[in-house]
Amino acid sequence: MIKEKSFTFLSSISDRLDKAASINPEIKRSIFSRPDTKILLNGNPAKKSTKVKEGDEITLSYSEDVFEGLEKEDIPLDVLYEDDDVLVLNKPQGLVVHPGAGVSGGTLANALLYRYGDDFISDMDETRPGIVHRLDKDTSGIMVVAKNDFSLASLAEQFKDRQTKKWYLAIAKGFFTSPTAVIEKNITRDMKNRKLFSVTDNPMKGKSAKTEYKVLKQYGKHALLLIRIYTGRTHQIRVHLKSIGHPVAGDVLYSSDKDIPLMLHSYRLMFHHPRSNELMDFRTPLPERFTSFLGEDFSLDS
Repeated sequence: MIKEKSFTFLSSISDRLDKAASINPEIKRSIFSRPDTKILLNGNPAKKSTKVKEGDEITLSYSEDVFEGLEKEDIPLDVLYEDDDVLVLNKPQGLVVHPGAGVSGGTLANALLYRYGDDFISDMDETRPGIVHRLDKDTSGIMVVAKNDFSLASLAEQFKDRQTKKWYLAIAKGFFTSPTAVIEKNITRDMKNRKLFSVTDNPMKGKSAKTEYKVLKQYGKHALLLIRIYTGRTHQIRVHLKSIGHPVAGDVLYSSDKDIPLMLHSYRLMFHHPRSNELMDFRTPLPERFTSFLGEDFSLDS
């Protein structure tokens, strides 16, 4: 469940804004790593590193996922890597990341609570235990989970500052005349259906989004794509590909395919380890539903 929060208070010290704010017991430093956090200093937009003086007015606005009544559930996880700080897994298609509207259980969050016990929540930001980024229910593939508050803050900062690198595999409809391309179109909520998103040519509307694709192989009426996203907007790949006339196969929201599963997979993820700063690079093989649809096991060695 998403809750909107806002705090307005006067700084009691002269220091960096984030340090001055964290004196308030209700505010955690991890708030400043969240991508949707908005900061105002005396009514004007500011950064967390901005210097403040005693008596300055600070306003913080952000949203958070509140997992009220989260239950433990024994849901098997396909673990690719794990240590004391992070868990990297291959999320199966159909698994919801966390409870939300109409979904109270059977999620990755429930599985994490079962795997790590009550301390998993009590030892970190209880509003979103371990969840650093999301994949749609019907998108499969690599995710990284923070196992403690230190890792949560570090990874959230990397995603917010776009230090991570993310690649996806998709089967898209139609014949591609260009083997590679970059799509840079702002994404905004669809005016006719608030559950959907669309592109806009108005630079003052929506949020900037950048998607780069490469055609790995053309299969007549479909193509296998390797996609890198430079931003992390909701439904970004699906909306961008639809905007150029090549919706993702199996996409019931942005196309008319209802008889096949969504052909979108988080294939590769790179990030710096929160504690060692080592560059971590993880990949997954082509999902079975892809090979079944294409009729072959495509090589991803390149």
